[in-house]
Amino acid sequence: MVGGTLLALFIIWEVFTAYVVYTDDAYVRSDLVALAPEITGRIIAVHVVDNQTVKKGDKLVTIDPVPFQLVVNQTKAQIEQAKALLKSSQEELSTAQAALAASTSANVYAAQEQARYADLARNEYAPRAELDRANDELRRSQAEMTISQIAISKAQTGIVAHQAALEVAIAENATAQWKLDRTQVFAPVNGTITNLTLQPGDTANIDVPMIGIVDADAWRIMANYKQYYIRDFKVGQTAWVWLDSEPWRWHRAKITGIARGISRNPGPDMLLPYVAPTTDWIRLQRRIPVTIVLVDKPDEFKLYMGADARTVIFP
Repeated sequence: MVGGTLLALFIIWEVFTAYVVYTDDAYVRSDLVALAPEITGRIIAVHVVDNQTVKKGDKLVTIDPVPFQLVVNQTKAQIEQAKALLKSSQEELSTAQAALAASTSANVYAAQEQARYADLARNEYAPRAELDRANDELRRSQAEMTISQIAISKAQTGIVAHQAALEVAIAENATAQWKLDRTQVFAPVNGTITNLTLQPGDTANIDVPMIGIVDADAWRIMANYKQYYIRDFKVGQTAWVWLDSEPWRWHRAKITGIARGISRNPGPDMLLPYVAPTTDWIRLQRRIPVTIVLVDKPDEFKLYMGADARTVIFP
């Protein structure tokens, strides 16, 4: 008799859970954006208050821009200096090239004169002194060509060095301007400021979160279902949600994701979620997180991150 009753109850339970799957192990979740500054500096203004609703692009914090503006001014001066030095080297190159052209022409003429006087002196039609003068002019023109070539090489080296210095100054100016732009901190998402303790006079430290924003566009329900039930769940399937923050109302929702793995080791949050296998000292079957999103949520409808929920799915 008892065995038959237990069997009947088991069959009834199996039939019931084939059509209705319920869990109260569910909660409201969104993304908490931990907003960290990209520079370090003193905060001179906080433009929001705790629990304030913000839109993407709203100004949140102003970091003292003066030190960053000074660096921008300095790098602008370095750019102008590098440009002036580059222009000077370019002018030196032009001058040296002109001098080389003149000395080359003079050298050609001197070589022709030296050959002519050498021939005349050999036949004793010109005095030896004239040949010596022609030889001296040839040597002088050759020296002037060498000096001009050295000046060209020096000017070209200067151009390369000053061009590199100009590019470095431009890069440093771009970096300085980028940092100056980051003295104004804006909201990266729509959401609500949470647990704000920031005050003017505090120091904003690079990559250290200073403001938390609960993302208004990432609300979902995380429902942990026993692994026994999830075999029939499908993405897009209808679900119904009861929120403890708004009791006695069921909200239509849909499944948007089913986890493909959980961690069996408790500890800090890792890439795999951990779902505790016990509740009130009772060992439960392993549960798998199912992501559920409300459908047709009213604009003024409020959700609270971490609040309890209950969900029903009809497989």
